[in-house]
Amino acid sequence: MRAGLGWCPRAAIFTLIVAEFASASVGQAAWAQTSSSAPPVSSETIRQTDKNKQKKSKVILQRSTDENGQTNDGPAANDLPLSKDLPSPAAASKQPEPPTTKTAPEAAPIAKDAERSALTYTDFDLDVRLRPAESYLAVRALVTVRNDGKAALSHLPLQLSSTLTWEAIRIQGRSVPFSTALLNSDADHTGQLHEAVVALAAPLTPGGSLQLDVTYSGTVAQSAKRLLAIGTPEDAAAHSDWDRIAPDFTGLRGFGNVVWYPVSTVPVILGDGARLFDEIGTHKLRLAGAHLRLGLTIETPPMLVGSGITPGVALVNGRPVTLTNFAGADASVASVATGRVEESTLGFEALSLFVATRTSHPATNVTLWTRPESDHNVAAWSSAAADVTPFLQGWLGVKPRSQLTILELPEEGDIPFETGAMLATPVRAASPEVLDGVMAHALSHAWVLSPRAWLSEGVAHFMGTLWIEKQQGRDRALAALDSARSALALAEPESPGASDGQPLVACISPVYYRTKAAYVFWMLRDLVGDPTLSAALRAYDPAADTARDSFEKLIEQAGQRKSLGSFFADWVYADKGLPDLAIESVFSSKASVPGSFLVSVILTNNGYAAVEAPVQIISDSSSVTQRVMLGARSKSVQRILLQGVPTEVRFNDGTIPETQVTIHSKSLEPPKP
Repeated sequence: MRAGLGWCPRAAIFTLIVAEFASASVGQAAWAQTSSSAPPVSSETIRQTDKNKQKKSKVILQRSTDENGQTNDGPAANDLPLSKDLPSPAAASKQPEPPTTKTAPEAAPIAKDAERSALTYTDFDLDVRLRPAESYLAVRALVTVRNDGKAALSHLPLQLSSTLTWEAIRIQGRSVPFSTALLNSDADHTGQLHEAVVALAAPLTPGGSLQLDVTYSGTVAQSAKRLLAIGTPEDAAAHSDWDRIAPDFTGLRGFGNVVWYPVSTVPVILGDGARLFDEIGTHKLRLAGAHLRLGLTIETPPMLVGSGITPGVALVNGRPVTLTNFAGADASVASVATGRVEESTLGFEALSLFVATRTSHPATNVTLWTRPESDHNVAAWSSAAADVTPFLQGWLGVKPRSQLTILELPEEGDIPFETGAMLATPVRAASPEVLDGVMAHALSHAWVLSPRAWLSEGVAHFMGTLWIEKQQGRDRALAALDSARSALALAEPESPGASDGQPLVACISPVYYRTKAAYVFWMLRDLVGDPTLSAALRAYDPAADTARDSFEKLIEQAGQRKSLGSFFADWVYADKGLPDLAIESVFSSKASVPGSFLVSVILTNNGYAAVEAPVQIISDSSSVTQRVMLGARSKSVQRILLQGVPTEVRFNDGTIPETQVTIHSKSLEPPKP
């Protein structure tokens, strides 16, 4: 799949983009370092960056795909669409250099992809200052990086969104020189990253860590350059890339949308297979376990004070941040709101920041923050939360670990986004069936706040399909599950020798941590039963999930089946692809018991993942179902006694994902005397 996507048409690429960004959808959904006191209004950082706002860099590396889907690196062309509005190198060189910035002249790229991919960020301490009326951001960050590569690093590449400017980089309290460049990369909504490269006095050895003190600033306006560059319709592009800093709404989704905090990544572009989405997943996986502290300051200018455009809600990584407001001394002084995130550990997530002017509407296990235009839809959304809560309580426990926060996006057509126990979405009118489905998925995140993507997303998708089963029947639920199976089958390796695939415990792609994980929970349900699986989900504690087999042990302790090691080995801890099941042949004969028949079925598994699948024999008067264990590349003969004349054999019922179909059926001829 990934190789083939390099040449797929622009419309298909856009479909993939929407599928990734609309992460809040379910099967049937229609859209699926500040002190505690008030800081000064204008910090030294902001004053310094005002002198440097016009400083630009030129593009010195472009990465593109040709008509054959091949990736090409090379010096940037003079007429690149994304850089045509940049000043010439001569004009840029006339800009004054701020005293705290020491940069080397721009030349050929210094950093290599191996250096970019070697750095892992293990600690963030951010002092974030916003002036939403000017779309302005200024940050001082203490970040700790670790060399996870195999070779010592003589250069440290650090990247931000192209509209943000590096001002100073310090190591051990001393300013260090750095070179800057603009790299074409669709990890940011502008299609470019602003890279600073520091030449180290002493190489950073493998496994070694280093703390950097960096300051940067700039504006973040809404931009859909990367989508427009591949031919996406302007309206659709704007509803996908809605990130911005604005007076009534600030939404910064982080890496993959807006790179507003320091990162180190290889340049990736849309159209180069699934590399962009894999890079997004890799970034989230490498951030898991990193420590975060954040101080937030939001400045509202005097002309907007009293106009109603003041921050009402702030969220960092989906978690609400308490805001404290400080009014100006008089009408000529801006007001300030501050908030703080104390010690926090990141899960599988990109750093996100939201600040908005919204009205709060508390409901059952959820708080909706909406625009006045949508207040009339709040009752229906609140009712949906109340409808699905008893169902979730029955499976996941009486109380969620957190309230769900629903934050309304600026436009009705904006693509939803979720992180942790937060859903950013238009709060528009919809049928109760659709809203119930949205809530069944979204509220599940409030109960299971796992740092592991396959548990967090897998449980949410599992509960979404269980809700469909409850409301519309098992066939509709399995049809919703099957709707994404073909994409999973394409992504999976044909055999363990073909590639390592993506084990669920370390997967980076949504098709694994959503689709495959949901299938795993359906299979576990059949293996251990609803009460045991529910007991394990109730007992799950994210803080105690320190080993890869923690959830396996919970299930084994909760039920009668004491060993699930082989199942988890094939389906969670390794990626052995999907099974390939078939009914090879069927024979039946009259049994000694009058009116009974003995049916012999030869079943095969041509895949490399072991599976326990149901086989059902149907007669004109009854049916019998047995579960059959089939190892990798194996065959099994089952003999089943049945009342009545056998008419059909069914193998797999849709709960086990396969490479082709998930339900096998063979009609039987009347048995001979």
